[in-house]
Amino acid sequence: MTVRSGGTVGDFMHRYLEVVPPEATIVEVAERMRGKILGSLLVESTDEEGRMSRRSGIVTETDLIRKVLAKGIDPSLTMVDQIMTSPLLTITPDRPMLDASHLMETNHVRYLCVSDKDEIVGIISMRDLARYFVDSEGGPIRDLDNVYRPLSVLMRTTMETIASERTVLEAARTMAEKRIGSLLVREAGEMVGIVTETDVVRKGIAARLPASSTHVGAVMNYPLIQIDINRTVRDASRLMAEERIRHLAVTEDNKVVGLLSVRDLVKMVSVRDKPRFLRST
Repeated sequence: MTVRSGGTVGDFMHRYLEVVPPEATIVEVAERMRGKILGSLLVESTDEEGRMSRRSGIVTETDLIRKVLAKGIDPSLTMVDQIMTSPLLTITPDRPMLDASHLMETNHVRYLCVSDKDEIVGIISMRDLARYFVDSEGGPIRDLDNVYRPLSVLMRTTMETIASERTVLEAARTMAEKRIGSLLVREAGEMVGIVTETDVVRKGIAARLPASSTHVGAVMNYPLIQIDINRTVRDASRLMAEERIRHLAVTEDNKVVGLLSVRDLVKMVSVRDKPRFLRST
C-alpha cells in the first residue's frame, strides 16, 4: 500500500500540549476540555529538567464517562490523577502514520503521545489519522473511490439509541457498557439527534448539571447531522472536520440507515495494513 511521502507522525502531530495538574478535579478538566475544544488533556508530571515524560498521564472524554459518570462518582470531588492513564502510550515522530493507526487500534485509544528521547513533544489523534488517510494519494481510502456507495462499506448498521427523556447518567452507563462513544436519540419514534461523549463532557459535566436528573434532550446534539449514503468518503471526512464532530448519521431516502465515525475510517486502513505492521514489530 502506498501513501504520499512525508507521512510520518512528526509531520502531523500537535506540538502544543495542554496540561492540567494532577489535583485538578474532573469538573475542572471538563471545563478545560470545553474551553480549549479538546478531547484529551495531559496530566502534569515532569522530570528533573522540567520536561514532560512517559511517567505523565493522559485523561480523555472516554475516561470521564466510563470511570466517573457511569459509576455514579461525583466529578466535583474526584481528582484527575485517580482516573488518568499512566504511563503514556507513545510513538516516535519518525514512525509512519500507519504505525500510529495500528497502535491506536490495538490499544483501543484515540490518542497517542509522541516521544523523542523520553520527552513528550506532541500528541496525535484519530482525527489526524483520518484526515491523512483520506487525503493520501494511494491506499484503501482512495481504492473506495471506485466502489459503489463506499459509505455503506464503512458505516455501522447496528445503532444504539436512547430516548430523549432518559437521563444523562443512563446515557453514560449505556455508552460504558456498550463501549461506544455515541447514542442516537429518539423522540416520538423519530431519530432527532445524537448524544456523544463530547456532549456529555462539555454540556453536562463542565456545566455542572446533575447526571441523574438531567435529560438527554438537554445535552444532545441536534439537528442530527447527516450524509447521504451515495456521498464519498472524502465528503464524510470533510463534513466531520467542518462540524468538528466524530460521528455522522448515514441516510438513504431520508431515513437513517447507519452511523459512521472517525474510528470507522481509520479502522479499515489498520485492518488492510496489519500484516505489514506485524512483520515490522
